[in-house]
Amino acid sequence: MTKRKRIVVIGGSAAGPKAAAKARRIDNNAEVVILQKDADLSMASCGYPYYIGGYFNDRNMLLCTPAGIVRTPMFYLNAKDIEAKVSTEVTAIDTKSHSISFKNITTGETGTLNYDKLVIATGSYPQMPPVAGLELEGITTLQSMKDADFLRKVRDENKIKKAVVIGGGLIGIETCEALQLAGIEITVIELLPQLLTFLDWELSKLVENHVRSKGANVITDNGIAAFLGENGKLNAVKLQNGTELPCELAVVAVGVRPNVKLAQASGLKIGELGGIDVNEYMQTSDPDIYAVGDCVETVNRITGKKVLAPYGDLANLQGRVAGENAASENCVTFSGTIQTGICKVFDYAAGSTGLSEKAAKKQGYADIITVINASPDKPGYMTGKLLVTKLIADKKTGRILGAQCIGPGDVSKQIAQWAMAIHGKLTVEDIINADLPYAPPFSLPIDHFIATAHIMQNKMKGRLKGISCKEVKEKLSAGEKPFIIDTRGPEEFEEMRLGIGETLIPLGAIRKRIKELPEDKNKEIICYCKISLRGYEAALVLEGNGCKNVKVMEGGIMAWPYPREK
Repeated sequence: MTKRKRIVVIGGSAAGPKAAAKARRIDNNAEVVILQKDADLSMASCGYPYYIGGYFNDRNMLLCTPAGIVRTPMFYLNAKDIEAKVSTEVTAIDTKSHSISFKNITTGETGTLNYDKLVIATGSYPQMPPVAGLELEGITTLQSMKDADFLRKVRDENKIKKAVVIGGGLIGIETCEALQLAGIEITVIELLPQLLTFLDWELSKLVENHVRSKGANVITDNGIAAFLGENGKLNAVKLQNGTELPCELAVVAVGVRPNVKLAQASGLKIGELGGIDVNEYMQTSDPDIYAVGDCVETVNRITGKKVLAPYGDLANLQGRVAGENAASENCVTFSGTIQTGICKVFDYAAGSTGLSEKAAKKQGYADIITVINASPDKPGYMTGKLLVTKLIADKKTGRILGAQCIGPGDVSKQIAQWAMAIHGKLTVEDIINADLPYAPPFSLPIDHFIATAHIMQNKMKGRLKGISCKEVKEKLSAGEKPFIIDTRGPEEFEEMRLGIGETLIPLGAIRKRIKELPEDKNKEIICYCKISLRGYEAALVLEGNGCKNVKVMEGGIMAWPYPREK
């Protein structure tokens, strides 16, 4: 009788169960075992903030299949013939004997299990600031179901009035929303100069403004110095500038690190960034051991360099690859990541894919070009909502390097399109005539995605001489005095205006009022409107009348991240 191959998976959150399920589908005769330290399996950890925020109330929905069946050990056994041991911690891996040692953390029972192929999916652990007071009651992370249960209890009991969220990344912002919806007064504390560091500053600032508009306080450029408390309970946090903020709850969301303790102890190679080193097959330095998810390093497909990319979707994709390879030898590959992500920010979304301008420059892309487009996702008569997109491309080749999008419109669609453009190594010219689905309920005749490429094409060909809102602000702060034209109508101007010394000259009147412009044809002129479409058209008129130094403020008023006059 042929011996059954035994595939053992360490970790039962996202990547591990996906690897186990794929291995079973590839080899119906294999013995597949999952060992999970927690009591739950296949937790939808990205859904934790929405459970806390009350978007749904049934905890089991975080553990369900699409058909609504809770993924218990019995489910895995009956539906997939996979043995799942929960509350079971793997304590050692012996690569020589092809075995693992484990301990049931509830009963204390210990044992060993041999493997033919092993998949490590030990995930990550939350980083904690190196400050005093971490032992106080009321300090938590949002990494586990236990954390989610605790914060959901906080919401339901409605006793806590003030809380701080330490860290302005994806988890921090989502947690801010969840707790604010519970009626808790929230302050987000971020050590860096901006929230959501996957965005460039000008888009991040728009997000920050939106968070503030929803009643949350935001403190940037300041970190946590200590947690303060009485009788073992948190009652305040002290910031690095000495400020003390009263609070009864602190959620620490300052990032995660790969959990490589087991792998390191067993002699597997660890990469320079601290994650398990794997090849394109998700295979470690031991040919019989694979590793997947937050605990590994992967390749950035744009730069070719290793990165840490702790995303739930990547964990599932990597698990699928490792499961197939463990069951049938190395036959499929994981090609890496472009680090695509998206975050819900109240009724906004913020997403990015590829490289930001800041990241591109850091990676040595010296000759890049960027553009900002603000426009709706669909027609106004179909309740179109604003999108603000920043596109980053290689100036010489036109290849798309990255894109960011924020706003109340359909951000996910935009980022998905840009992600596929980057995967396909498309250029701006490849996109300008893209054949996308169009109907008024879904998009404009020229989708925001294509319009952004059109603006970039105009800029690359020199037809549009763009200037960012940030650059305009820097000029004004430096004492420069460009001639600034708001090309909107008088009613729009009265409803909302920047107040930066602009002159109102509506687009329809600009040809008649040429004489009001500076006599010096080399004088810098900056045009804009609500989204700067009229600003661009006005700039072309001015250039046609001999003006030599006309710029368009990209994104117009909708991309202006600074205070306005009204």
